[in-house]
Amino acid sequence: MEEKIALAACSGMSPNGLVARVAVHDLAIDDVEILSICMGSTSANVTGFKRMLDKYPILAINGCEGNCVGKILEQKGIEIVDELNVGDILAETEHKANDAARLDDEGEICVSIVKEVIENKIKELELD
Repeated sequence: MEEKIALAACSGMSPNGLVARVAVHDLAIDDVEILSICMGSTSANVTGFKRMLDKYPILAINGCEGNCVGKILEQKGIEIVDELNVGDILAETEHKANDAARLDDEGEICVSIVKEVIENKIKELELD
């Protein structure tokens, strides 16, 4: 990837929200071209944060059918290049996250599945 991309993960207290956050965090640690956006700072209009949001393409990673990440960014006037939904991703598998605060073995499997889908989406977007 030539250009950085920012990932905005769900910050909700649901099992899929936790999976979204961990997947995005892992990807941002593993690849300097991937940034992780803090949805709390976005929602709170933290000074200077909008400049970063406007600088890079953003992929929203929603936890559930509420699609809050995409909606919050839209309300803030921030464009996204696309969005994914962890619930939809996992619905296509036999795996299900089951805790909003801790990852067990099943949750870790869910994170791996979601990371792979995010990586494929980034490649598909061909942002470079």
